Amino acid sequence: MCEDDHAGIGRRAMFVTGAAAALTLATVSFASAAPQEQRGRTVRGTLPPGSPDFVYVPVEVPRGVREIHVAYTYDRPTVPAGTQGNALDIGLFDERGTELGGPGFRGWSGGARTEFFVRADDATPGYIPGSVRAGLWHVALGPYTVAPQGLSYEITITLTYGEQGETPRPVYPPERAKGRGRAWYRGDCHLHSEYSDGRYTLAEIAELARAAGLDFINSSEHNTHSAHAHWADLAGDDLLVLLGEEVTTRNGHVVALGTDPGTFVDWRYRARDNRFGRFARRIRRAGGLVVPAHPHATCIGCNWKFGFGEADAVEVWNGAYTPDDEVALADWDGMLVASVRDGRDRQGAGGWLPAMGSSDSHRSPDVIGRPQTVVLADDLTREAIQEGIRAGRSYVAESSRVSLAFTASGGRGEHAGIGERLRVDRDTPVTVRVEVTGAPRCTVRLVTDQGVLFTGDPLPVSGSGAVEWRTTASYAAYVRAEVRHEAAAGPLPGALAAFTNPIFLGR
Repeated sequence: MCEDDHAGIGRRAMFVTGAAAALTLATVSFASAAPQEQRGRTVRGTLPPGSPDFVYVPVEVPRGVREIHVAYTYDRPTVPAGTQGNALDIGLFDERGTELGGPGFRGWSGGARTEFFVRADDATPGYIPGSVRAGLWHVALGPYTVAPQGLSYEITITLTYGEQGETPRPVYPPERAKGRGRAWYRGDCHLHSEYSDGRYTLAEIAELARAAGLDFINSSEHNTHSAHAHWADLAGDDLLVLLGEEVTTRNGHVVALGTDPGTFVDWRYRARDNRFGRFARRIRRAGGLVVPAHPHATCIGCNWKFGFGEADAVEVWNGAYTPDDEVALADWDGMLVASVRDGRDRQGAGGWLPAMGSSDSHRSPDVIGRPQTVVLADDLTREAIQEGIRAGRSYVAESSRVSLAFTASGGRGEHAGIGERLRVDRDTPVTVRVEVTGAPRCTVRLVTDQGVLFTGDPLPVSGSGAVEWRTTASYAAYVRAEVRHEAAAGPLPGALAAFTNPIFLGR
């Protein structure tokens, strides 16, 4: 086993990849070897506070290699209270290079694993199997946070020589399941498994999704599409599996919802790099939706800083309902108000932004399907579900027990549902009706561009009930419904049991 020292400044080079600055270290080289022989090199170094977002370790891979194995460790010194400690992510790019959005990506495990391998016939979850070709590969390090003392690391790269296996042909889940025609379909579009930083297996996710009453889910691993080819046997007539990614940047996360199989979306940029629009378009060109996730989450790098001009929807409710979600809900409502004020309360480019909810489940006791987005779609297909989400024909519920019907009607038979527009004159009386099941002792609130204008009495212990409210388009430009649990002590409203996208009123 040979060792290299990456601590010397003279052995480093700073370069710009078209996004954030990155650091490239000295190349690690290997000699040729006999079949079945292994050769290893260990490199060590220390990254100071303020290091670039990505540090690349070039590895010269000779001909005749069948497997690359990488293991790493780094120190975790004690830091003062309120100071971030060390966290170091890791991934791999092949001989095609590290260009932003390029073809060289071979996998990412973030900080979820201490080792991984890649070969033609197999790879660690999070990584892409395929030929190990000769050339300059790169181990990618992501110093997510660096302690004041610096981040000391050790990487061991082991090459196994020999004949390569056969790369399996990927088989992907179908884009259609057995639906009920035009109906309300329940889904969870933000989930994690062992293919990124989750602990659920794909089989466990599928089982729990069915138990939660879901009709569809979306594969959304952090910064990798490696799970796409492993869902086919778990989908079925009763469960549509969409394919995507959670694009996890340092300035916020975005769910790519329902992209073409095998689509990789790069994440190596910040808001100041002005690159997000390029990759949002990449998602849409691959047939997906762009959905900023948990925009007001407080975890490092989670708060959304790219704006919403490229978004198709926004994840307002993420997992168990918390104050972060309450802030996201209020912020989204503010965007609805602005869309009315600016004349953007129409569907399509530049129109209002629909809201969603997903569980972001990683491991037990995370509850898959809490919350879930309930979509009115023409059928249980990728295209129909996406169209319903994009149009805002949806509501969010904490479980499959909770169901809503929300309508607005005028005096001459005009009628509109969630995400639609009731076309009436400004002073025409409008009747808004909400029907709820599965929400015992919850309260229905109606929210407009003027604020909360109606609060009903608590629903009975049966959880079922209906409320009606009358208004006009001159008084309320839109109306949306919230179903809330009984409030805890204090002025804050109770946690959500469900909420709807708006119905807009007026010509």
